[in-house]
Amino acid sequence: MKFGVIIIGDEILSGKRADKHLAKAIELLGARGLQLAYAHYVGDEPERITATLAAAFASGDTVFSFGGIGATPDDHTRQCAARALGKGLALSDEAQGLILQRMKEVAEEQGQPFAPERPDNIHRLQMGMFPEGASIIPNPYNKIPGFSHAGAGQGRVYFVPGFPVMAWPMVEWALDSHCSDWFQAGAWAEQSVIVFGAMESLLTPLMEQLERHHPVKVFSLPSVDHPQYGRHIELGVKGKPADLSAAYTELLEGLRALEMPLGPELVH
Repeated sequence: MKFGVIIIGDEILSGKRADKHLAKAIELLGARGLQLAYAHYVGDEPERITATLAAAFASGDTVFSFGGIGATPDDHTRQCAARALGKGLALSDEAQGLILQRMKEVAEEQGQPFAPERPDNIHRLQMGMFPEGASIIPNPYNKIPGFSHAGAGQGRVYFVPGFPVMAWPMVEWALDSHCSDWFQAGAWAEQSVIVFGAMESLLTPLMEQLERHHPVKVFSLPSVDHPQYGRHIELGVKGKPADLSAAYTELLEGLRALEMPLGPELVH
């Protein structure tokens, strides 16, 4: 199973708000032995959102979509999801019950009578309008649910709000409730070493050699102004823990043969 994220909102692309979802998604997946395969950022443009969601539904992947499921004019995600699926929007009975329950609680907290027929409360029910056949995602913060839906290509997209305090527990619930068959605790590790004074072009033959000889991925992360190491390259291997030792040993031997000055070794 591949995992992806879609992060929706003009405020991210304009810089008004800094995205925090990508790093958190990587953290939540990593804690379960999973990795993020890709991420897409999309502004509040319905045609582009619809196309991005259509690709997710067709992918066969598990995708988490953040943002745009409210009921204001700049929230397009629910409608775009329905179009991408070729389905209509319908008020979810379960979502309606949760939203009404939240309205009642807010009224009690404010010392006001519960008035579900009031225009603003009727409008709030729009947040329970999901593509036909959707399943809800519970929201422990304020009960206003998200939703998920599978596409014809069996890609399933989980739709959560843009607010981290709501979105992150909802993503955790989706992972633990629906994705536990894919959890692989301890299935992935990295070993790397700091290399001083090298050009990536000089190291490329060694990297290619390692990938030919071992079932690992080799990575090279150059830095020109690191506060501790200055100009350097972090060169390493990542993969199943059982495969790392031999690959990393060959990596160090190759660097010594090139007479590369080495710094600290890192393990993740």
